[in-house]
Parts: sequence; structure tokens; C-alpha cells
Amino acid sequence: MTVYTIIPEEMLWEGHEEQEVYTEMEVNGVLLQVRIEPDRRATIVRLLRCSLDDYLNPAYAPGSEVIFAPALRARS
Repeated sequence: MTVYTIIPEEMLWEGHEEQEVYTEMEVNGVLLQVRIEPDRRATIVRLLRCSLDDYLNPAYAPGSEVIFAPALRARS
């Protein structure tokens, strides 16, 4: 969308900001920054710690979704 106006951008979008929740999670040894979505989903925003080969893996591409599955953790 293109908006042509003399109004500063901050004033144009004032009050329309949605609070996005970001967190970090590790999947298969790759540390990801994700945006929390409804229904136990998260969208990958960026890779934080990984090997160079992981950047070419389409499963870790920004915009891909991660689904949380409930699991029981064994007590130690």
C-alpha cells in the first residue's frame, strides 16, 4: 500500500498499533525469534543462532510457522 501525504507517518498510524509479542525459542538447535500468534502458533521473524546452512533451510525461513504441541515433561 502506498500513502502520499504531508502528515508525518507517526501521526498517520497513531492509534492503529497492535502490540506484537516476540519471544525466542530453540528448534533442533536453532535459536529463533518468533512472533506469538493465536491457536498455539508462532511465526518465525529471524534466526538468532544457527549454522550457515540453516539459512538455506526453507523450514527456518522468516514467515514460516511453528506449531506448539503439548507434551509432558518427566520429573527429575
